[in-house]
Amino acid sequence: MGYRVGPGAGASASGRGLVRRRRRRWVRITAFGVTALLVAAGGAGWAVYAKLSGNITPDEAAAAELARYDRERPTSLVKDARNILLIGSDSREGTGNARYGRDSGTERSDTTILLHLSAGRGSATAVSLPRDLMVDLPGCRRPDGSRSAPRFAMFNQAFQLGGSACTIRTVEKLTDIRIDHHVVVDFHGFKEMVDAVDGVEVCLREPIDDRAARLRLPAGHVTLNGEQALGYVRARKTLGDGSDTERMERQQRFLGALVNKVRSNDVLLNPVKLYPVLDAATSSLTTDPGLASLRGLYDLVRGLRDIPMEQVQFLTVPRESYAYDANRDQLVEPAADRLFERLRTDTPLVVKGNGPPESAPQSLSGARDGSHGDAHPGARLAPAVTVSPPPTYRGNTAAEDTCG
Repeated sequence: MGYRVGPGAGASASGRGLVRRRRRRWVRITAFGVTALLVAAGGAGWAVYAKLSGNITPDEAAAAELARYDRERPTSLVKDARNILLIGSDSREGTGNARYGRDSGTERSDTTILLHLSAGRGSATAVSLPRDLMVDLPGCRRPDGSRSAPRFAMFNQAFQLGGSACTIRTVEKLTDIRIDHHVVVDFHGFKEMVDAVDGVEVCLREPIDDRAARLRLPAGHVTLNGEQALGYVRARKTLGDGSDTERMERQQRFLGALVNKVRSNDVLLNPVKLYPVLDAATSSLTTDPGLASLRGLYDLVRGLRDIPMEQVQFLTVPRESYAYDANRDQLVEPAADRLFERLRTDTPLVVKGNGPPESAPQSLSGARDGSHGDAHPGARLAPAVTVSPPPTYRGNTAAEDTCG
């Protein structure tokens, strides 16, 4: 990786210097486990590093397009906070993808998640953006070099028109949040990732018998392989109430389970299991040039090792049926704008499985319960202070058991 611990001020064979060296070793191991892999590879370490790093496809075209419009893009407000756009493509190109439908020559964003990493890396918040959300699309560069006209259309058309750059500009226009990095993964890459970690366990409240999704599973805790996982997160009309909202919630629960599996020591500290995970992960990714290497990914994820699972949060942007078409979505305001503002300013929020979309402010005075209590009858109470707790949004965390 290029990270070395050499002698310097405070470095010694014992005491604080030893503690610092141990801490650095633990960081290197837990942050994607790359160091453990290279040590296990011995003399072939550089070849392994080069192969894995070379697996990642840099999205140079998107970088050039975004640079063209840099002046109109939002400004990052909080140093070291990061916003990453995760895009699941429904492309039928590539090995094994043709079985999911006819390739019409176009692709749309099947799933889009805005991932916010707090500046201190104390929390990670993943916000799902509905593909049927009606939004303003900017004029975008098409694959053939021509440019589309700005339009009001479904959100997932942005990816069809102008790929990741158009999607990023659409999200930035919608949220006023600067996107620092982006990652695109297709069907095949998703399946390979799940299979590389030997499946992901989910909890099903009811049995599933879905021919369209090729799923037949019992209720309770079930470990899904890659093919089953893809059907689970993509199924829509035959599972639950058939809504896209429920589908997004199912995706969020699955991602929480995947985070738990990847962060387990059984994967990160076992080179035999780690290599296929890294190989699958890197092979399935198209990213901005800043992330298109193991070094870039390492720099991003090394601060995530200490985030408690209950602070890895998933939610869907507040939405409702579009006024002119019940099969489309629109944002619920001002709730959506308040959510985007908290992400912009790196301000905490809370997710909860059930409950009101936002918490009500609490009024505090000189007495804890709002009464005079034991205060002297003639004493003046301090002015009431309104304390607004972090708003609560419907969602879940990576620590939750979905059967609960």
